[in-house]
Amino acid sequence: MRIHPFVHTLLEWYPRHHRDLPWRNTNDPYIIWLSEIILQQTRVAQGLPYFLKFLDHYPDVQSLANAPIEDVMRLWQGLGYYSRARNLHECAKMVVHDYGGTFPNNYKDLLKLKGVGSYTAAAIASFAFGEQVAVVDGNVFRVLSRYFGIFTDIATPAGKKEFETLANQLIPADVPDVFNQSIMEFGALQCVPKSPDCLVCPLADSCFAFINNHVGDLPKKEKKVKVRKRFFKYIHIRCGQFIVIRERQEGDIWQGLHDFPKIEKKTLDELCDWEGGINGLEDFVTLNVEESSHIFKHILTHQRIFANFVKFVIDEKEKDKLFQWAKEHGYLLVSDEQFENLGKPRLISKYLNQEK
Repeated sequence: MRIHPFVHTLLEWYPRHHRDLPWRNTNDPYIIWLSEIILQQTRVAQGLPYFLKFLDHYPDVQSLANAPIEDVMRLWQGLGYYSRARNLHECAKMVVHDYGGTFPNNYKDLLKLKGVGSYTAAAIASFAFGEQVAVVDGNVFRVLSRYFGIFTDIATPAGKKEFETLANQLIPADVPDVFNQSIMEFGALQCVPKSPDCLVCPLADSCFAFINNHVGDLPKKEKKVKVRKRFFKYIHIRCGQFIVIRERQEGDIWQGLHDFPKIEKKTLDELCDWEGGINGLEDFVTLNVEESSHIFKHILTHQRIFANFVKFVIDEKEKDKLFQWAKEHGYLLVSDEQFENLGKPRLISKYLNQEK
């Protein structure tokens, strides 16, 4: 099978430019696996000292499996994403107990290990066992999307499938490990995310993104909306058949809908621990307080709402005082029937349905 010029160029570039890293000088699956887990979501410069520490403390999978989890977590301290450390330990025990201390020697079986996904399985399979399976990480996405002009969103299942298919079509059968190292290293050193030096790039003459001025546009990845957590203490104020509400007008969520007076807290603990009144209401009227520990959760595209309701019951004889207080603070005193006909957030409806 004729090798693609793209592949040929990468294989020529790699020996002259690659970094000398300890996990590249071995085909030991334990060492390769250890490096891949440590380097997930971690820069090489940060991960290298941890890799060396772990290899010094646990030179093989048996010693890691036998180690107390507390020791493993302590050694991992400072690296973050601590679930990786727990999975690392569980995987080591799995290899020892279920596979006799020997890592599976193929991609399909490697995927059965705790904490091993498609990327890590492909890395071990190709680097340790020479299996013809492509490693696809952020560097590979970037190189392939720019060179071949692929605009499919890499964050989508269809996008990942497209890139994996292409990478597996390109990977040579005789040197799958070298190809995988080459394309990842090329993305890390040459085809970098921002301001790559395309003028010295050996692929520039045939690179779609460089030729068509799309280097800054690729790869395509929709930015995830950062989810904001919010904590609402709602004050359900009832006086006979009347309740106090407000119209949301502050340009926040649910603008134009009606809900109860609320106090926003910073944490769930603050929400649960809150005790008090609202805008001096307790000085106007006598309150009978009905509290609940139930937390309502409401999911929006960009926010997660945690809400707790406290009910203030006021004698009907004090309705005029309540009306005056509500008016002074921008609230409305309406009948149940009136409120029934007003637009309200689903969170409020959920609470009211539970109240019935």
